[in-house]
Amino acid sequence: MKKIIFTLSILAMLSCKDDSSKSSQKNAQDSDDMSISTSEDFTSFGDKIDQKNVLSASVMKEKFQNLKVGDTLAVKFESKVDKVCKKKGCWMTLKLDDSLTTFVKFKDYSFFVPLNAENRTTIVEGKAYVTETSVQELQHYAKDAGKSEEEIAAITAPEQEYAIMATGVLMQTPKAN
Repeated sequence: MKKIIFTLSILAMLSCKDDSSKSSQKNAQDSDDMSISTSEDFTSFGDKIDQKNVLSASVMKEKFQNLKVGDTLAVKFESKVDKVCKKKGCWMTLKLDDSLTTFVKFKDYSFFVPLNAENRTTIVEGKAYVTETSVQELQHYAKDAGKSEEEIAAITAPEQEYAIMATGVLMQTPKAN
């Protein structure tokens, strides 16, 4: 009898677990600055954030284009995950348009996202910035990636990259099959 009561107590505690990390609705906004999510559930990673005052990916792209190397901007925007680190989920890229992405890292390496996050709708909050990667660093990355000597030698100009240091993420929870 004690085992049954103990088991039921554990189950009751688990079912009462704080469910505030998931949101089931996002209010549709009339403003062009706001993205519109459907009523999908979202899972929270890092700091708790909400679905209010969220910029669209296209508006975020415009904001990035107005930043210079060294500038930062506090942002919250929604996009689809393009790629994610397949070892830990310690970084991801989010689509700004069909050919442009932003690289997202997580503040203080304090949280990670699922390894199967590609194509999920995601809201990210943090500091946006533009960084410049030197030719030497790009060549180093190319060498690490196994590129040929000719491909490495063809890297002759630094590249600017749009990036986010995220403090919190809301990610679409996959639907159960």
